[in-house]
Amino acid sequence: VQLQACGGGLVQAGGSLRLSCTDSRRTSSNNGMAWFRQAPGKEREFVAGISWRGGSQIYADSVEGRFTISRDSAKNTVYLQMNSLEPEDTAVYYCAAARAAVASRDVGAYGYWGQGTLVTVSS
Repeated sequence: VQLQACGGGLVQAGGSLRLSCTDSRRTSSNNGMAWFRQAPGKEREFVAGISWRGGSQIYADSVEGRFTISRDSAKNTVYLQMNSLEPEDTAVYYCAAARAAVASRDVGAYGYWGQGTLVTVSS
């Protein structure tokens, strides 16, 4: 598994961004996938996760209803559609592949991490 995340940038509050995470080695199709984020001075926190077939998604309470995680197995890519962005969403966003077929809110469940992409939301 080799994950590459992209799609971050600067956006005004209320705007939208879509993050993408591609597994260039195409070996994560049986893994749960997730997005985490880390703001300056804070611990890395779970944002959203999706099962290996995409049939099950879980979200952090802070993003429920605003963010949507999805995956395209044919493209080995996981997406995070972020709408109604708030300044509090500012962070480096990381994609991760779980050791299991389902996603988890526990950072310890993930063995592979992308390099991170910065999202900045201005007020």
